Amino acid sequence: MKLHFTKMNGLGNDFIIFDGRDHSLPEDLGALAKKVCDRHFGIGADGILVVLPSDINDIRMLIINSDGSEAQMCGNGIRCFAAYVYDKGIISTKEMTVETAAGTIRPVLMDSVDGSPMVKVNMGTPRIKPWEIPVEVEGDKVIGMPMEIDGYHFDLNCVSMGNPHAVTFWRNLDEAPITSLGPILERHPLFPEKTNVEFVEIMDVDEIRMRVYERGCGETLACGTGASASVVASILNGYTDRKVKVHLLGGVLECEWCDDGSLMMSGPAAYVAEGEYIY
Repeated sequence: MKLHFTKMNGLGNDFIIFDGRDHSLPEDLGALAKKVCDRHFGIGADGILVVLPSDINDIRMLIINSDGSEAQMCGNGIRCFAAYVYDKGIISTKEMTVETAAGTIRPVLMDSVDGSPMVKVNMGTPRIKPWEIPVEVEGDKVIGMPMEIDGYHFDLNCVSMGNPHAVTFWRNLDEAPITSLGPILERHPLFPEKTNVEFVEIMDVDEIRMRVYERGCGETLACGTGASASVVASILNGYTDRKVKVHLLGGVLECEWCDDGSLMMSGPAAYVAEGEYIY
């Protein structure tokens, strides 16, 4: 079986995109994702994005992580997805509604920068109630909750951007225990659906640095929902203003928590390759 694919990335967070509207894809998309995303025996990516028809929005995006699990939402992925469906003529307008497992997402294509599409996305309203994230903690929010795990002392901040995030703050991001604490928090009993883990350093009231250990992927170069959640946690702790530049390993995203409660995120999407994958 030959499957046409397009590879794209958002700040180095890379995806293989398949058009699944004609039902040509194999039934087990989790198995497909594991093979395609393998960086030695496959194409290599953090996950796959599948284009599907929608009964409620302009188009539907299905996200499968590299470990075969389904993700509710992906900030870098939605930018790549929006550029793809517009450039391929699947959607004819630069403003669109996309059905995701996290609800309706509204990306808008902007002017390209250095040949790469720029996309602004209304990420929706952040959720901080524990049962919405979900996180097994009593109370109405988890902001600045002291934690100690394996000798690491930090404050836990939990936010959902349609998917769960555990945001932690560190004085020096270069010394943060991403690869040791990240997988522990990802699978911690507090999080019944596991969680993405963000490590954040405050640079100024309008600027932060962030690294991420993604649920189902491990550390990646960027995470749009993670950047959004980190900005929300920074604001709720009083560390930053409401408009923040987020520096990730793969580049910079701009996030703003607007007065109407919505979180706006802007950043690039870039094409890498197209071809046929033999499955």
